[in-house]
Amino acid sequence: MSDTRREPVAQSAVRVSTLELFFDLVFVFTLTQLTRLLADELDWTGAARAALMLGIILWMYGGFAWLTNAVIPNDRLRRTLMLVGMGGFLTISLAIPDAFGDSGWAFGVGYFVVNAVHTGLFILAGGAGAARAMARLAPVNLTSATLVLIGGFTPGWWRWALWALAFAVDVAAPYIRPIGGFTISPSHFVERHGLVVIIALGESVVAIGVGATGLPVDPALVAVAALGLTLSYLMWWVYFGDGDEAAEHALAAVPEGGRAMVAMRAYGYAHFVLLLGVVVVAAGTKKVIGHAGDELKLAQAVALAGGLALYLVGDAAFRRALGLGNAGYRAAGAALALATIPLGLVVAGGQLVALVAVLLLVLAVEARGSGRPLRPAGRP
Repeated sequence: MSDTRREPVAQSAVRVSTLELFFDLVFVFTLTQLTRLLADELDWTGAARAALMLGIILWMYGGFAWLTNAVIPNDRLRRTLMLVGMGGFLTISLAIPDAFGDSGWAFGVGYFVVNAVHTGLFILAGGAGAARAMARLAPVNLTSATLVLIGGFTPGWWRWALWALAFAVDVAAPYIRPIGGFTISPSHFVERHGLVVIIALGESVVAIGVGATGLPVDPALVAVAALGLTLSYLMWWVYFGDGDEAAEHALAAVPEGGRAMVAMRAYGYAHFVLLLGVVVVAAGTKKVIGHAGDELKLAQAVALAGGLALYLVGDAAFRRALGLGNAGYRAAGAALALATIPLGLVVAGGQLVALVAVLLLVLAVEARGSGRPLRPAGRP
């Protein structure tokens, strides 16, 4: 690789701070709560609730990744405001299990606080360019946060409608107000979002332990737990197999004028689908542990296969946005994952084995097509 391609990454070698890692611990709890919600209510309504809340939460969580990409939390005021933002996220997380019931107000208030901290920090400390860009985007974010806040105090379908409208405003925000004024540091941006994916995959491992709680540790339980861990590992490989540097160079190669929008497509829209897939797989895995020899209910089989399909589709969209490899292999893998649903209706362990085989096949075919060895890349 030439020095010309390495230069943009070297110029923007800002790394994730320990305070950001501490901030991410709150997001672990958010994903735990969403997985628990979906596992307890594994139907279309539960899936819609989890997807809507994840979309709303992830928009503002991603906003903090953009914030710390431009604002280093290196003084008392910034760190204090980051702590207030963490408190807002913690409030949101606590409200998740009953967010469509009595805890809706807490979800709305927490989200409004997080939005206010994000906007304030960006305008106060983000620099002239980021402040101007945020001033354009702030009214749209405020509209979304207000809809979430009001929705938290309204009953029934009004809450659904207002929160769905808030999510729609979030998705459309980069097109309503251009985001070209934000400066993206590729190394920090790629690393921060990679850590989010690691956190999410960690939740899928935690789901194995939670699902096994209270069960006798016998060879069958160990075998199905190992299968679940292997599935999580292969999901890690799918995302991180090329190493961080490939994504850094791809993002750095985009001209600065269009880099923010490419980052939004790759790390905003695509990562929502990808992370939703991880949550759904974790909920499905939690149900399977301890019942490897049993038939799955349709919802459980769909969760396992559909979650992995969402993950692969999200990863394909992420790769397409950055121009990384042939995304078609991942899309084909999603179709194969869905084809395992009938097997899960016969035996749960068989579906887990089939899903592991699907990921191995995708990775092997992709490696052969690219002419590289079948092993994950990494930093030297």
